[in-house]
Amino acid sequence: MSQKTAVNAPQEQPFRLNYKRTFLIGFAFFGILLLWQVYDSWCPTFLTDLFTKAIYHGEEGHQEDVQYLVGVMMALDNLAALIMLPIFGHLSDKTHTKIGKRMPYILVGTFVCVVAFPFIPLFFYFNNLAGTIAMMAIVVFFAMMYRNPAVSLMPDMTPKPLRSKANGIINIMGYIGGAFATVVGIVFVLSEYLGTKKNADGTLAAHTWQYHNIWAIEAPFLIASVLMLISALVLFFNIKENKIEEEMAPEMARGERYSEAATKITEDAPLSKSNRIMLWLILIAEFFWFMADNGIGTFMGNYTIYYLAASSRSNMMNTIVGGVGSVIGFALGGIIASKIGRKWTLVSGLSLTLAGYLLWTILNFTVLKGAAGSGSFPFVLYLIWFIKGFGMSLVHVNSYPMVVELCSNHKIGRFTGYYYAASMAAQTITPCLLGLLLLHPKFNFGYLPVYALACLTVSFVVFLFVKNVRSTKTSFKKGLESMDAED
Repeated sequence: MSQKTAVNAPQEQPFRLNYKRTFLIGFAFFGILLLWQVYDSWCPTFLTDLFTKAIYHGEEGHQEDVQYLVGVMMALDNLAALIMLPIFGHLSDKTHTKIGKRMPYILVGTFVCVVAFPFIPLFFYFNNLAGTIAMMAIVVFFAMMYRNPAVSLMPDMTPKPLRSKANGIINIMGYIGGAFATVVGIVFVLSEYLGTKKNADGTLAAHTWQYHNIWAIEAPFLIASVLMLISALVLFFNIKENKIEEEMAPEMARGERYSEAATKITEDAPLSKSNRIMLWLILIAEFFWFMADNGIGTFMGNYTIYYLAASSRSNMMNTIVGGVGSVIGFALGGIIASKIGRKWTLVSGLSLTLAGYLLWTILNFTVLKGAAGSGSFPFVLYLIWFIKGFGMSLVHVNSYPMVVELCSNHKIGRFTGYYYAASMAAQTITPCLLGLLLLHPKFNFGYLPVYALACLTVSFVVFLFVKNVRSTKTSFKKGLESMDAED
């Protein structure tokens, strides 16, 4: 029977996304982004402060001089992730236990992170650089044990045509976790704790972190640990991997017929040449968009504090605005992809983000030039971050499903590892590269949008060569029928 006949057969039932289960799986991503938002918001500034004290004995004006060290430390975290994510993905594919193949890694990784995470600010508070770095390393290693298997749960239990929509829900859950972490940071006034202050003569005053209450920085890490533990427990008690895998087997097999791979996927055969080229193009494009996104993400806090001399509370609000744009994009990304295809939805997201970076670049050297050192955070940056958040959410919601589209259901962990290897390779290189560039006297934080624009342009051009594969029209349940939680 031909594919066309099979697809149009009267007995073929519409695909239906199990929203309840997808939201529950989303608790895994909630814990992941909650941890990383707290980690990325605080650790670069912790390291900047500690390296400045260690090398320049706390003398102000040397923050940019230590950024290459901050970049190296943040890159080493990502280098470990680059190695460990594919390993844990492949191991979880081969694991078989009574609680499933992903759950053992999720539970062990979460437990160790929950215990170790609050020690990062504790060592910082006592000015212990080695202890701070050691705790960061432990958290990163066990978060990698947790991350790949947790992300793999969605495609494990979702037919291929539904994965963009499901990935949108998963990412919304994750961004709720990230936004919650940002709000917690604002509540505990990070800006007052680590912000710059000016003396009467206009020079920057020394940081006074040692005079503040330790709970101002400890509380966000403790809260993140508690919520991570709760999210893992919700996942464990509600998602029975083995049972769901058995129930979903016929639907997963049916979803293979609608795969948007260049050629048909077979269980044990190696990738075809066309599928391999498609995979490499997606991963290369992904590498460069993460070069852009992580580059400015890592240093945006320092851009706010040391370039604009503004309160870090402004950067946290900016993160929330970007998160709102992201949530809207995550909600719409799967719907848009069902209309115009994943490739062109992703191209649209890259185009919007490119427009945002171009606007930022132009304004940074014209209208916003006077904002440097002014102590104010330009309102237009909120608009740019909203555009960026919406655009990149269209990218993220479709890129991961495009990668796991190219594998069988028994290799999802391995291909998830490929996806994260590309992103982590970028996140390993980009902090080091930007840190080194910042050593040049003519390259300061004001050049962040130029860097991001260049990287994203390369990504855009590469992705245009990805083959646009649209499967035969897929039918989905609509309206109230689509909200049915039963399989």
